Amino acid sequence: MSILVVGSVAFDSIKTPFGQVDRTLGGSAVHFSLAASILSRVNLVGVVGSDFGHDQITFLQKRGINVDALAKVENGKTFFWEGFYEYDMNTAHTVKTELNVFQNFDPVIPEAMKNSEYVFLANIDPDIQLKLIQQVKSPKLIVCDTMNYWIETKRDRLIDVLKRVNVALLNDGEARQLFKTPNLLKAAKQVLALGVKTVIIKKGEHGALMFGHDSVFSAPAFPMEDIIDPTGAGDSFAGGFLSFIDKQKKVNDRILRQAVVYATVIASFNVQNFGTKGLENVVYGDIKARYNKLSQISEFKNL
Repeated sequence: MSILVVGSVAFDSIKTPFGQVDRTLGGSAVHFSLAASILSRVNLVGVVGSDFGHDQITFLQKRGINVDALAKVENGKTFFWEGFYEYDMNTAHTVKTELNVFQNFDPVIPEAMKNSEYVFLANIDPDIQLKLIQQVKSPKLIVCDTMNYWIETKRDRLIDVLKRVNVALLNDGEARQLFKTPNLLKAAKQVLALGVKTVIIKKGEHGALMFGHDSVFSAPAFPMEDIIDPTGAGDSFAGGFLSFIDKQKKVNDRILRQAVVYATVIASFNVQNFGTKGLENVVYGDIKARYNKLSQISEFKNL
């Protein structure tokens, strides 16, 4: 089976202390899809403008990403984000956001994709996320992401989304903001109380925490000397996480833990270059080697 992802497809201009790029391919759905396509077939639902050309479409297709549901608006422009990072790579500073055709994004899932077993709802408007949940038929797992803007402006609708998904992805700042608490354990428990089965809190270079109703798991990040651009790392994490589960064809605590570690490894490749460049030439063997190394350096025994 394949994974369904709904999210942004964009052009990004990014500056970090280590260089800059202009109008490189980006967007949550793109970073997710590139990460997930290493193990799974991905159906991408999104929208672009007439400036999104044949080269970009071909690039995605060559990686096994189905773009049949990528709508193209003629005489419109693709979503654009410009931002920069200082030496604290955990904080993105926005210079410019141009929603363009994404402003009126109201996706309809094609009939052939409504039976998708695994669904990722990227950090789009919670009202759209709710509509999408109603369109899919009996998925095994729905994973949703969000961002501080939706917590600030549509918190009640976001809570409605969380009541209807299986896995919630948040970064540590969003988790604290959502329930106004500095304590991540308390924040996770309040998300779980909504009916979510699993909460994953991404902590950037400090790894990730996963909370279930009866379990807690802490995964370290892969140690990196060179972090060039963290844009899309969270979405590539999500792509790695969901594709690993798709490959196993089942979900249990052991697989969820492995999936989180696999996801942190995928994210470590993403940050090694600008935009999508960090993932463009990665193959499963590269991920496996780094996964096994992370397992070795994190191993310890009970007292």
